[in-house]
Amino acid sequence: MAPAALLARTQAPASCARTTRAMPANSYAEVDGSAGGAEAGGVACVAEAARISHATARPMRLAPTLGDAHLARYAVTALIDEAQLTPKPALVDRRGSGAHRDLDLDTMLRSANALEPTFATLARAARRRGEPSALLRTELAQIGRAGELAMLRATGGSNAHRGAIWIVGLLVAGASLPAGAARLNGSRICAVAAQIACFPDRFAAPSDSHGERARRRYQVGGARREAQDGFPHVIDVGLPALLTARERGIDENAARVDTLLSIMARLDDTCLLHRAGLPGLHAGQRGAQRVLDAGGSSTPAGRAALTRLEHELLSLNASPGGAADLLAATLFLDMLAHHDANGSPDSWNI
Repeated sequence: MAPAALLARTQAPASCARTTRAMPANSYAEVDGSAGGAEAGGVACVAEAARISHATARPMRLAPTLGDAHLARYAVTALIDEAQLTPKPALVDRRGSGAHRDLDLDTMLRSANALEPTFATLARAARRRGEPSALLRTELAQIGRAGELAMLRATGGSNAHRGAIWIVGLLVAGASLPAGAARLNGSRICAVAAQIACFPDRFAAPSDSHGERARRRYQVGGARREAQDGFPHVIDVGLPALLTARERGIDENAARVDTLLSIMARLDDTCLLHRAGLPGLHAGQRGAQRVLDAGGSSTPAGRAALTRLEHELLSLNASPGGAADLLAATLFLDMLAHHDANGSPDSWNI
């Protein structure tokens, strides 16, 4: 498959998030803190999300519909690939824990593997419901909250993948619905997932999480807005960066690191904001862009800039966890795109 054929762009439903309450933090329990929004608002939001353009000049074509178990396995593989990717600035990787005191690579891997039943159940629920709806949104939220408990049991109480349960879980659901599966491509999956995200979960408890406080204080969108807008940092940033790096002949590991940096440079990451405020966010965004401007992580100048970025983030105790979740989402869609006729994804030499 030609790399260009994987690219897809979506038009973000800008008014979608405006018809619901502002977005809380990165978890099913946390992002659902806005659940008190009126049902009419959710319907209007979905109407806007439905207008996301599915027709693209170069659609990201995927294999025929995959079963629930396959989607779940690919979701877990995306989380594992993100965790093992090295070096990542101030994030858990093969070298150590980054800015995290309660996480290491083994913990991240236990968390990812513990979530496979959750992703399979999300896929099954979406396939059974058949279309985006308030009922599906609520059911997915309940499954996601159960997945959080499984994650916490696997990690001994540490938050390894709350954001990824929301972000990647929605994409799993989007790929399972007929609207996403009929013409499987990245933009269509993201558009369908956006429709789901626009419905409120009326049964979620209000949240005052770290991410929600950061979102309110700094007036940024966070994970709910990312989903409701059709995952622009995946479709418009992550996938193009990954494919461009491959077209340039950059090795797969460095291509993925540069993809993370591209997302970091553009994302208002609530994880950075929570840990270190605007200085942390600006350090992450500007430092990531400096690495890219120096030629990326595969060049000597880029590696030196990446080392400086990591030192600065560690000095601030800041970690770009939101960007890491969106990298996992990018890898998930990329993996589906490379699913071969025998039902297995291409293996990249990293």
